Amino acid sequence: MATLSDIGFAAAINILTAFAFFIAFAVLRLQPVNDRVYFPKWYIKGLRSSPIKTGGFASKFVNLDFRSYVRFLNWMPQALRMPEPELIDHAGLDSVVYLRIYLLGLKIFFPIACIAFTVMVPVNWTNSTLDQLKNLTFSDIDKLSISNIPTGSSRFWVHLCMAYFITFWTCFVLQREYKIVGSMRLQFLASEQRRPDQFTVLVRNIPPDPDESVSELVEHFFKVNHPDYYLSYQAVYNANKLSELVQKRKKLQNWLDYYQNKHSRNPSKRPTIKIGFLGCWGEEVDAIDHYMEKIEGLTRKICAEKETVMSSTKSLVPAAFVSFKRRWGAVVCSQTQQSRNPTEWLTEWAPEPRDIYWDNLALPYVQLTIRRLVIAVAFFFLTFFFMIPIAFVQTLANIEGIEKAVPFLKPLIEVKTVKSFIQGFLPGIALKIFLIVLPSILMLMSKFEGFISKSALERRCASRYYMFQFINVFLCSIIAGTALQQLNSFLNQSATEIPKTIGVSIPMKATFFITYIMVDGWAGVAGEILRLKPLIIYHLKNFFLVKTEKDREEAMDPGTIGFNTGEPQIQLYFILGLVYAAVSPILLPFILVFFGLAYVVYRHQIINVYNQEYESAGAFWPDVHRRVVIALIVSQLLLMGLLSTKRAARSTPLLFILPVLTIGFHKFCKGRYQPVFVRYPLQDAMVKDTLERTREPNLNLKPFLQNAYAHPVFKAADNLANEMVVEEPEPNRTPDLVATKRGSKRLLYSGSAETLT
Repeated sequence: MATLSDIGFAAAINILTAFAFFIAFAVLRLQPVNDRVYFPKWYIKGLRSSPIKTGGFASKFVNLDFRSYVRFLNWMPQALRMPEPELIDHAGLDSVVYLRIYLLGLKIFFPIACIAFTVMVPVNWTNSTLDQLKNLTFSDIDKLSISNIPTGSSRFWVHLCMAYFITFWTCFVLQREYKIVGSMRLQFLASEQRRPDQFTVLVRNIPPDPDESVSELVEHFFKVNHPDYYLSYQAVYNANKLSELVQKRKKLQNWLDYYQNKHSRNPSKRPTIKIGFLGCWGEEVDAIDHYMEKIEGLTRKICAEKETVMSSTKSLVPAAFVSFKRRWGAVVCSQTQQSRNPTEWLTEWAPEPRDIYWDNLALPYVQLTIRRLVIAVAFFFLTFFFMIPIAFVQTLANIEGIEKAVPFLKPLIEVKTVKSFIQGFLPGIALKIFLIVLPSILMLMSKFEGFISKSALERRCASRYYMFQFINVFLCSIIAGTALQQLNSFLNQSATEIPKTIGVSIPMKATFFITYIMVDGWAGVAGEILRLKPLIIYHLKNFFLVKTEKDREEAMDPGTIGFNTGEPQIQLYFILGLVYAAVSPILLPFILVFFGLAYVVYRHQIINVYNQEYESAGAFWPDVHRRVVIALIVSQLLLMGLLSTKRAARSTPLLFILPVLTIGFHKFCKGRYQPVFVRYPLQDAMVKDTLERTREPNLNLKPFLQNAYAHPVFKAADNLANEMVVEEPEPNRTPDLVATKRGSKRLLYSGSAETLT
């Protein structure tokens, strides 16, 4: 059981770690050589130029203005200075709505923390229940929890009133935020510029026809059923093999760039490689010639594969992107049933082109149910087997309890400093390490399920990650930790007393979660702003691969907000805060520090670093709302069970009302606000169409939409086809003279080309 000194020791470590990260960030971001790492968003927008190009040699790499180091924390007020409307224009609505999750946490927990420390803490502290219990492991922090209230005490009415306040206040804030975000979404959709997805729907499960191809069938169907608004269509091809070839060529091109760059630094020596297994043995050849030959051969394969895909009807997928002349027509088509058979001609809003996950468009629609069933079973086993390392982490947090049952471990951990480190810091960092690989696994599972957009993939991954966090990190930590912590009590008491011991012990897990919040929520958030991994990778690429300014731009890795990992992690703090607010309020200050610090850090990152891959106009907010409601219901049920073990018979029945009220509140919000996030109003579509036609009466959308939903790999293949050359068999050529598809001739040198007319 972690004591107050252990928590203090852990707090000191994490505060010093976070402060060290901030100091390192403040120094590194001022260096000109790191400018593209800490301000990539401004480079992408073309609003910032490299400071390396100006000044003397030393000033290109090191900031020599010592006055700037004095104001090393000025990035905090700068991050808060940009107003919200300007931030929406700068970063998009998704990023702004994501930040509102942190504000939601501050709005919910700050008033709760004030009342809890004013009322709850004195009520819990002024008892001596824990001192009177034998064979029970506890610390001074546990005296601030509900465990210190004697069984059957009338003081439980205070906790009941606190539960009602938490419920009503949380619901009030949730309803207000739902309304605000819904209004922001409608305003954003009404004011944004013309985009292809506003006029396009995705049609799936197109029925086969023996007399017509998919392309002909789509065109005939929509000309007949949507004669006034149908404009054009874009067929969907199974281009996964072509995509693999393009990606393979890109990797080979990176190696060619690397060896050409290496050769340019030392022209007297050409680089060589071994073409055997893993480059460890085999024939030694010229690296530049080797990769140029492989790239040329692969380019030919890419062009041939593209022709095969475009000409073969077998490559056509029973799906298509259908575009309309008006937004109104797209709205009607996306929200109505197209045929008598409800499983055919399924329509939905097309994601914006950069949001599409093209690999899954080729999946047959009938496979999706089977795939999701397989992943549901796999996720169950993944969650189950992950309980083993989670239970092991709990042993680190409950050393004193295990010492009583297993005395031979006591000499190994008796040193005070070591004990404080193990109990106050190690459990949190160990759990964090176990969870590092989980998001990648869940994303692979989401892709296998067949979702067609990156936003849907991230939302699905976030849903599974949240479920995993709730089961393993929260419930398993409480159950396993309680069993290990009170192992001696379980072994030496009658079976009728075990529920009582569990009821007293569950609030004591607050100490473990405090250490986890400090490691993940304090030091982890501070480490996010340092961007150590992107910093190292950028400089490695800059040294080995970068030759041109374009290469330097591609070496930047701005990243994204990472909704699939960030939002479930935030939801864990909502669960902890709501569950322990009426049980052990000592957690609330640590959670408030996390929400405040994370809001400032991620606002800075969104302004200067992150470059969002897509824009869904805050479509994920219903998921955020639902998970907070689930956390609220869980807190009510756990408090109900806890009070039942404390024999608070008169107050417990009144808690049954709260889950019913909360579920009713959720259904009200779902019916009132959620339609804004899943459907587009016909009224708004008509208004936007009318205004557009008034301003541009001769507007022709066909050129704008013609290639908007063409597979990006086709564009890449077209570019390669224009660059591809066909060699003429001419011996003793110096340099090589080849004919291109355009009829011109090109002189090829090592790594360069010159065209002759």
